[in-house]
Amino acid sequence: MAKLVCNFISYALKRTVDITVVLPSVTIPEAMQLPMPGKENPVPPTHEVKEKYPVLYLLHGMGNNHAQWTGYTNVEMFAEERNMAVVMISGENKFYHDSLDGEPFFDFVAKEVPEFVTNYFPISAEPEHSYIAGLSMGGYGALLHGLSNPERFAAIGSFSGAVMPVGDPEKVEGLIDGPLDVKWLVKKAIADGKKIPPLYVTCGEEDMLYEINTEFKDYLKENGVDVTWVSVPGYTHEWRFWNLAVEKFLKWIPRTDGYVSAGTRQI
Repeated sequence: MAKLVCNFISYALKRTVDITVVLPSVTIPEAMQLPMPGKENPVPPTHEVKEKYPVLYLLHGMGNNHAQWTGYTNVEMFAEERNMAVVMISGENKFYHDSLDGEPFFDFVAKEVPEFVTNYFPISAEPEHSYIAGLSMGGYGALLHGLSNPERFAAIGSFSGAVMPVGDPEKVEGLIDGPLDVKWLVKKAIADGKKIPPLYVTCGEEDMLYEINTEFKDYLKENGVDVTWVSVPGYTHEWRFWNLAVEKFLKWIPRTDGYVSAGTRQI
């Protein structure tokens, strides 16, 4: 797996930003089977990509940044096994939507990052090969972006997602029954005749957000949304669970790209 930390100037945010991109590459077992370049092998091994890679946009939780996914999980290995690219974005505790000072963070996530990675790397821009998922705050962010633009993704994943506002009603005013409310976005997509992609919603049974996730799962089913619900005993709001969740999600996603037939690679 090739791992790149990209620092670039965002035209949306008017400042430098960091993202992590991981791309499948030649593995050690594969390299050991390839012939050495030389006179006896005039056609050397190559890093040429046969087609653009399907991509998972992966969003972290509150207090973290793009680097935590590769620091605390095996997402690089899971993605390489399945020939997928992963793009990890820093959410800056902004829940992946525009900040109160007017900074267009939603467009940065929804438009600029995909434009950047699909122009600079062999990453597919096709909706049928694009997926979005996240944990906690990032689970909310994945639902926010996936349900706001359901035509852009083939699947959405929420792991221990902060799917509904909780606490003092005055503090959550404006987050309910509007474009920042994931339930409202489900209703709007249905009313607009848009096809909502399959959802994968999972939570540890000891998690403080378990109840609101079960309520959200029930809401999705009541509205006819295709949702896979995975309830896991023995886990709370923790990286051990999210490591398990991202592996299961990558195995679950409904892929149609040309790499599927290759099966699971040996790493």
